[in-house]
Amino acid sequence: MTRARALINTGALDHNLRRVRQLAPNSRVYAAVKADGYGHGASTVAHALAADGFAVSSLEEALQLRFAGVQVPIMTLSQPLDTAWLVEAAARNIQPVVYDVEQAAIMESYTGPALQIWLKIDSGMHRLGVKPSEAGGVADRLANAPAVAWLGYLTHLACADDRSNVMTDRQIRCFAYALDARQGVRSIANSAAVLTRPDSHAEVVRPGIMLYGSSPLVDCTAADLDLWPAMEFTAPIISRHTVEAGEPVGYGASYIAERDTEIAVVGVGYGDGYPRHAPSGTPVLVDGQRCHLAGRVSMDMITVDVSAAVKASVGDRVTLWGSGLPADEVATAAGTIAYELFCRLTPRVSFEAI
Repeated sequence: MTRARALINTGALDHNLRRVRQLAPNSRVYAAVKADGYGHGASTVAHALAADGFAVSSLEEALQLRFAGVQVPIMTLSQPLDTAWLVEAAARNIQPVVYDVEQAAIMESYTGPALQIWLKIDSGMHRLGVKPSEAGGVADRLANAPAVAWLGYLTHLACADDRSNVMTDRQIRCFAYALDARQGVRSIANSAAVLTRPDSHAEVVRPGIMLYGSSPLVDCTAADLDLWPAMEFTAPIISRHTVEAGEPVGYGASYIAERDTEIAVVGVGYGDGYPRHAPSGTPVLVDGQRCHLAGRVSMDMITVDVSAAVKASVGDRVTLWGSGLPADEVATAAGTIAYELFCRLTPRVSFEAI
């Protein structure tokens, strides 16, 4: 009996990319596949997506894609630079992102094979990026550097998930001001901005979470946005029994049965990446019925009230999130976000692409 299993639906990934292209038809798409494709398997995701390029965090993540046979351009969003790294990047068609003045100086002094690079501008998030007041000067220095074959510009939006937040307007204006009339490819939009801000699409969009079938917006579900879940995370029932009214379930005796209750023990826990802090009441699907956690999450097991699923038996698979139970809903119940659910799955989970 396979225990915790994540089925990765490549058709859903393709559908979600097509949604991006419908929304931003004049933009190239650099799909974000950092953190092992948001926990879905970077190689699986990259081969399923006919993207124009990919965005990852580091050289190691970029090389994983290259060794898996991915040929399109790859940008590295937060990789520190040195000469050896730049030589490797040039050899592998990897596009570094320069995000501070010190990195610009390293790029200026580099005399190896030519590179295509991006300059990141801090338009207000204050995480990575050169100051808007420095952007023009740094851009000129990079454009004149001997080993820079091509220079693009990007920024990152902090509040695009909340369409009522005026910060997105400020960031878009700041980015335009910093670059003035300078020529070059621009990239601004993340998933939320792809969906809500056509004025940010520019030449390249960088969708992430929407590709995996979760909503990046605070006021819409994935279904509202016609996004399909790419991961079906399931685990089997390994025991079923009745707990009498008034009896506790699980560590700490924190859950007390209010009535005679049918409890299923499911073979998944925080050792597999299921969130330990998910409280009683967190939803799961059992035999197509909405059921809920009853008691604390253990390392290897969860306990579920399956009174509503009268036919459920040992060996039946329980959907922890996926079709019919959005990861966003589970994340909300657990006080987190779908990104973290996906990225926290451990090597104990069996992955399969379908």
